[in-house]
Parts: sequence; structure tokens; C-alpha cells
Amino acid sequence: TGLPKGVAVEHGPLTHHCQSTARIYEMSEESRELPFLPFSSDGGHERWMVPLMVGGSIILPDQALWTPEETLAAMRAHDANNASIPTTYMQQLAEWADISGEAPPLRLYSFGGEGLSQTTFSLLTRSLPAKWLINGYGPTETIMTPMVWKVRPGTQFEGTYAPIGRAVGRRRVYVLDPDMNPCPIGVTGELYLGGEALRAAMSDVP
Repeated sequence: TGLPKGVAVEHGPLTHHCQSTARIYEMSEESRELPFLPFSSDGGHERWMVPLMVGGSIILPDQALWTPEETLAAMRAHDANNASIPTTYMQQLAEWADISGEAPPLRLYSFGGEGLSQTTFSLLTRSLPAKWLINGYGPTETIMTPMVWKVRPGTQFEGTYAPIGRAVGRRRVYVLDPDMNPCPIGVTGELYLGGEALRAAMSDVP
């Protein structure tokens, strides 16, 4: 799929993003997060930075990849209340929890980076008890996760995949036609992201 890319991000927009994310995720010193996203990804960095920034804690896996059974056991053993998990692995986790009934109640699950169907979303809400679910989206150049869809379990949506939500923090989101005009609601167009974070991230890229 090509060569790895690096994106230079200024500290100011990064801290604004983390502060905005902490508010949206409703995180505090009581947060105990299992950050299962890989640390090689920008989303993985977000999910350890934010809990620690608000005085919470993180649960570090002791190996490269836990089985779904080991993941649920770790959540119970360490009293996790938040978990950030790749979408594909979320499905595997939900399938195991659906069979075993071993999923502990969490305050929040976050996931993203891949399309999530209504069927899979329904499985998550049935098998992984949580107060909130967050689907995150965004390219690295806009600093980690510039858009999130935060909903209660059981939410229904139209279309093939779950929505990617609204802009986080000091960002703007536009759906434009080929002439760069805003599309009416319900009309397909291209997604454009702007705002402070985008300009800062791109300014240091050669």
C-alpha cells in the first residue's frame, strides 16, 4: 500500500484537539481506558494522551494482540470503563461476547478507520454493554480524529455504513460538488476538512 507517511503537528493544535476530545468523550480522572489501537497510528496516540491528560489511567496490553477472551478478561480485571478498539477487532470481540456473555459493562467504546455496517453495529450494541459508542474518522493531516459520531447503543442509521459524525474542536467540514459549491442536504459530494488543525498540520509538511 505504499510507503509510510509522516505528518508534522504543532503542539498548540494538538492540545486543542485533545482537550476537545476529552470533552466529547466526557473523560475525567476516573477514566480507565484500554487503548487497543496500535501506537503506530495517530488514533492510537490520541487514546493514551487524552486519558492521561485528564488525570485518568490506561491499561497497557502485555502482548501484541490479545484474543477476544483475553481482552474482555483484562477489562474486568482492571476495571476498564473506556475502550478504543479497531473496527474489525470490535466485531470479533462482539461475536465472542455474544457467544460467551462475558462482556463487562463499559461507559464507552470508540472505534473507527473502517466502514461499520448496521448489522455489525447492532451486534455491538447487543453484545457489548456500554453507555456510549463513538465512531471516529479522519486523515492524519487533520490531527488524529477530526470527526466523531457519538450515539447511544441501539441507534439506527440510513445507508450502508455508520455515519462519521461532526467536526471536533476548531475544524470545519464541508460537502462540496465538483465546482466547489456546497451540496444540498442529501446530495452526494466530496468531503472537505478545514480549520486551524488542518493548516497547522500541513504547514510543516515539505
